[in-house]
Amino acid sequence: MPSSLQLRLKLVLGPDTALGPGKADLLEAIGQTGSIAAAGRQLGMSYKRAWMLVETMNGCFKTPLVSSVRGGKGGGVAQLTPAGKDVLKRFRNIERKSLIASRRDIDALNGLSSFVRK
Repeated sequence: MPSSLQLRLKLVLGPDTALGPGKADLLEAIGQTGSIAAAGRQLGMSYKRAWMLVETMNGCFKTPLVSSVRGGKGGGVAQLTPAGKDVLKRFRNIERKSLIASRRDIDALNGLSSFVRK
């Protein structure tokens, strides 16, 4: 049970596709590790799941968010494209601004909720 209510933002990109904290975390981890596999491991997801999410995100925008070169002797390399960096930055900005704008209401709901530990 959470110690307080949390705001989790999800932007709906299409009928069956959204950009939320999980995909943003994956983009961030790819940017940090330079690897889709390493980013997936860091987030506790399989390589296949990480690749599937990257392919989904790449297909939702006019230009890919992640570019990659398949592995060989030293393994593959992945990096955020300029579009990927921009999408991640804008998503994190929207998260931050949404939290600031809703802080009073979240605090009030925390006081009213029976699910929140006091």
